[in-house]
Amino acid sequence: MAELNTDGGGGGKGGKVRSKKSNPAVDLTAMVDLAFLLITFFMLTTSLSKPQSMPLAMPDKDKDPTEQDDNTKVPEERLMTILIGKDDSLLWYIGKFSEPKVEPTKAEFGKDGIRQVLLQQKARVEAISKRDGKPEEGLIVNIKASDKSNYRDLIDILDEMAITHPQLYAIGDITEPEVELLEEKGLY
Repeated sequence: MAELNTDGGGGGKGGKVRSKKSNPAVDLTAMVDLAFLLITFFMLTTSLSKPQSMPLAMPDKDKDPTEQDDNTKVPEERLMTILIGKDDSLLWYIGKFSEPKVEPTKAEFGKDGIRQVLLQQKARVEAISKRDGKPEEGLIVNIKASDKSNYRDLIDILDEMAITHPQLYAIGDITEPEVELLEEKGLY
């Protein structure tokens, strides 16, 4: 008669047959290699986001504001000043504050408000510059925010500058007579 060998080959105790337990662990070596390969691929092929900033001219800090500097003369008809008041309100004029070429006028934000005014003034200045034989000269906008304005209004007017593309725009300090004008118009 045939006989089964049930001793398990080890000469164990009592001759009981024990089932061999399998190891349920998965070998992760290949997956880790693939993960590092993907990380390396994305690190080498991804470009970092570039900072987006707007060019902005600011006045020099070193100069004394009371000192008169006659080196830079700008024709008054090219200079537009925008005053930002409270509650999303704007006031703009052309020329000097003491002798404006266009009287201070209220405007609102948006495409039918200050954007339309900027485009009209830009076209007017370009026509004047072309007539005078200086087609490279364009509109210069001076933005002055009051203490009652908020940061969003300033960003909105800078967005309008980016949309309408005047030749030059800058942020300046608002003067006391301009604040009084805003108070007089109920915008401060």
